[in-house]
Order: sequence, then structure tokens, then C-alpha cells
Amino acid sequence: MEEAGMFKEWWANPAVVGLMGFALTTMATGLSIMGFWGGQPTLCLALAFGGTAQFIAGVVDLRKGNLFGGSAFMSYGAFWWAVFLKDTVLPLMGIKATPAGDAGFALMWFLFTFAFMIASFKVGKFLSALFVLLWIAFGLLILLPLGMIPAKPVGVEVFVTGLLAWYIAMAEVVNTVYGKKVLPIS
Repeated sequence: MEEAGMFKEWWANPAVVGLMGFALTTMATGLSIMGFWGGQPTLCLALAFGGTAQFIAGVVDLRKGNLFGGSAFMSYGAFWWAVFLKDTVLPLMGIKATPAGDAGFALMWFLFTFAFMIASFKVGKFLSALFVLLWIAFGLLILLPLGMIPAKPVGVEVFVTGLLAWYIAMAEVVNTVYGKKVLPIS
């Protein structure tokens, strides 16, 4: 029985927003690394969609009791905010990124992603594949600023990582709207 003035709330699955925020920002980053455009699309998406919308999706997912999804969305949302700060705000304050600093930034996320990659094997095969690709991407992003690997294959791998996240989000929204499994998702 509910108390007077209280109501039971219901939240929809935030995975589509969280995954799409991650997907589009990651794909834009991959294209930027490959040289298709500069940092503007990534930085705009990093602040608005990859950062803010994904972070909010994480809050909702935690509210729903999903530790894995909520923690991942909030953390990677914060990652995109950090990318925006590192590449836009800090240079305005005279703090320039260095190759070692960029490699160190990627290393921290490589380690963070490793934990989620291990946990993802219990969540589903598509998400497991996504976290394996993301872990590889961060490994490559450690090597890239140090000049140990060319940009094009790194950009391709980052783009493919985002593309898989986009597919998972698309399958989730299509299957939910149709009320049945139209696209494979796990």
C-alpha cells in the first residue's frame, strides 16, 4: 500500500539514449581520428549527447537498480565531459595536452574499461563485443599520441566500436517499439 501523497514511479529503459549518446560521439571521434573532419563534431557531441544525455541515462539506470548500465553510462558520460574539458576548456586556460598526458588519459580509461569488459561477459554477447572493442580502442589510444601506431587504423577501430553501440541501441528501440525481437540483441 502506498502512502498518501506518494506514488510509485516508473522509468523507461534509458539504454537507447545512453548507447546512442556513446555511439554517435564515438563514431564522430573515429571519423575525426581518420581525418574526415576536425574535433568540432566530437566536442559538440561530447558535451551535449555523449556527456550530458548519457550521464542522465546513467542516473535513470541506477535509479532502476541497474548497477552495470548506470555505472557505465554515468562514467562514460563523465569521460566525454572530460574530453571536452581537456581539449577545449583547459587550452583556453593555458593548459595544453601533451602526448604523454593524452596517453595517460587513455590508460586510465583502458583500465576502467577492463573492469566493465570482464563484467560484460555476464550481460550479453553484443555488449561483451562492445566492451572488448572499447578496451582495444583505449589500448590503441594509448599508443596513438606516442606515435607508436598510425591514426587511420585507430580511427577505424574507434568508429566500428561506436557503430556496434549504435546497432545495440537501434535493436533495443526497434524491438521495444515492435514489442518483439525484430533484431538480434544478445
